[in-house]
Amino acid sequence: MAKPRTLLVAATGGHLEQLYRIHERIVPESGDVTWVTHDDPQSRSLLAGRQVELVDYVPPRGYATIARIAPHAWSIIRRGRFDRVVSTGAGVALPFFLAARAQGVPCHYIESAARADGPSLTGRLVSRLPGVRLYSQYESWSGGRWNYRGSLFDAFEVVEKADEPISKVVVTLGTMRTYEFRRLVDRLVTVLPEVVDGDAQVLWQVGVTDAKPPFGEVHANVPNADLRAAIEDADLVVAHSGIGSAITALELGKRPVLVPRRPAFGEHVDDHQALIAGELGARDLAISREADELTADDLRTAARGRVRVGTRPEPFALVD
Repeated sequence: MAKPRTLLVAATGGHLEQLYRIHERIVPESGDVTWVTHDDPQSRSLLAGRQVELVDYVPPRGYATIARIAPHAWSIIRRGRFDRVVSTGAGVALPFFLAARAQGVPCHYIESAARADGPSLTGRLVSRLPGVRLYSQYESWSGGRWNYRGSLFDAFEVVEKADEPISKVVVTLGTMRTYEFRRLVDRLVTVLPEVVDGDAQVLWQVGVTDAKPPFGEVHANVPNADLRAAIEDADLVVAHSGIGSAITALELGKRPVLVPRRPAFGEHVDDHQALIAGELGARDLAISREADELTADDLRTAARGRVRVGTRPEPFALVD
């Protein structure tokens, strides 16, 4: 019997990080997989050697771009002969779900773990499409058409350790192409010197943020493999509260400091990053702080925690 053919669709950043981790848990198995995403250092590194279809980057609320890539989506669906399409969003899911459903291909939408209190705009839109199966990563708001199959966070637990010198630090503002996060950089320039000495290695991934910290190694983007290696070796990780950055830190054993971007400062489209930080802070898997309130003690507390995988995640069973 031939293996199923699965199309996995996700925007770069946290959406791609989540789908990459979930897809191997999917039951029935994904079989022969093709990925759809955008071209950037993260996708080139994470999906190296895999079958990938690249489409134009879809910015938040990028409806004109969604319309522009629709013919490409129809072409990929038509010639791929896929048995299912699975997506964690965001807007790039829309043209592929529309094309797939028009051709009778089953679709599965897994809402981001960033959405602790209900579905995103993309989730609400795809929920209106007949035949799309829907999944929440929070049992608290699942129900009706929204199925619960577990969360990316369920397997992690924190272990406290003694104070040790902080000599290697990673700061990542993620891979967002539209929004800066200068407030966090400015705050860290003030508080980081209180917890590290002059010989400390500080790696900054600042994305589109126009900032040049006076110490450390500064890059707009760091290839995924290099960033993961740096985080694994770090004593302290400070990140914007994007789901991809959070999951990467946890997976590599770090309790990160998570600082949410705020739309009031033009740093994102909504406050969902505060939900991520709040959820992980409540689980003691991260230190959640606003940019302007971050202290040296917060950094020391984060560095004292180590995260480990406590249980093997349950299979992610798709609805028939």
